[in-house]
Amino acid sequence: MALPPLVEPAEDLSKDEVARYSRHLIIPDVGMTGQKRLKNAKVLVVGAGGLGSPALLYLAAAGVGTLGIVEFDEVDESNLHRQVIHGQSDIGRPKGESARDSIAEINPFVKVVLHPVRLDSSNVLDIFRDYDLILDGTDNFATRYLVNDAAVLLGKPYVWGSIFRFEGQASVFWEDAPNGKGLNYRDLYPEPPPPGMVPSCAEGGVLGVLCASIGSIMVNEAIKLITGIGEPLLGRLMVYDALEMSYRTIKLRKDPETKPITELIDYDAFCGVVSDDAQTAAAGHTITATELKEMMDAGKDFALIDVREPHEYEIVSIPGAVLVPKDRILSGEALSEIPQDKPVVLHCKSGARSADALAALHRAGFKDAVHVGGGVLAWAKQVDPSLPTY
Repeated sequence: MALPPLVEPAEDLSKDEVARYSRHLIIPDVGMTGQKRLKNAKVLVVGAGGLGSPALLYLAAAGVGTLGIVEFDEVDESNLHRQVIHGQSDIGRPKGESARDSIAEINPFVKVVLHPVRLDSSNVLDIFRDYDLILDGTDNFATRYLVNDAAVLLGKPYVWGSIFRFEGQASVFWEDAPNGKGLNYRDLYPEPPPPGMVPSCAEGGVLGVLCASIGSIMVNEAIKLITGIGEPLLGRLMVYDALEMSYRTIKLRKDPETKPITELIDYDAFCGVVSDDAQTAAAGHTITATELKEMMDAGKDFALIDVREPHEYEIVSIPGAVLVPKDRILSGEALSEIPQDKPVVLHCKSGARSADALAALHRAGFKDAVHVGGGVLAWAKQVDPSLPTY
């Protein structure tokens, strides 16, 4: 069932705005009133990355009057295959500024408000308070729970999307929805997954065009909420499989065990970004990429083990490293392949997975094993800049 419009209409549309949005205006369900609601709407997009890029472009094109952008990161070359709001000349620029300039090219009638900060419990309520609707395009559980809890405390709806490799998901969460069927993200995921169980896009990858598919669905939901047309995804989870070219929806219900949200918490601690075992193992057993190079130059005899996946090893590797994927170490399958008569040094892409593998080796008796903080990315940055990064 449709919900009441989220935003009151603006007083009028200018002659130029009528010309710009004419294809919206001739849709009876949207019309002049719907477009005036879009003009009056204030929408905040959290993240100007894979999902935020297409979402911002289409929100701007649709005529949303005020767009807020929460983004503290800079444009990297690895972003460009999917973050289409940025271009080659934007590499090194703050993503928020790059996005603002692209929006200005698409629609000069849109006001852009930048929030160049890392969203956390100390600032989220103040940032969210001035907006009608939130779009969450983040890629980590800590921020997702933060966005959800802040939206609940402020009584605001938000559209959520998620992408990984070839699959995407989207839904609408609104605890205080006027139809009495309010849900929040904790009804879908009461608890975060164990640290390291769900790889990030940086570790597992994502098909670039998938961002456009899910980002456009998120904008579609935003338009429906703002204008009060159609049936939003509130109470439904949309799942898209790009390889099978299939869409399916799963009904969501209020979890009676979900505790009321009364305050913001420490979300990094709640989600356990790095497991306690990994933190303990890494403490006092972490070396830098430069120290690894010094060990090599000194001719020290040690086993250098790369715990990434084979397709990552093909992209770039540290000379002399032997590939033993993390899961084979965690399962115990590969322990017999690891030498016990020499020091062991582990590395991965950035250090998180190697810390998990290090904890497993310590439990198995390899007490002196260490890992490389920053992984192969640190090696490419500090030791051999000629190597590609990903």
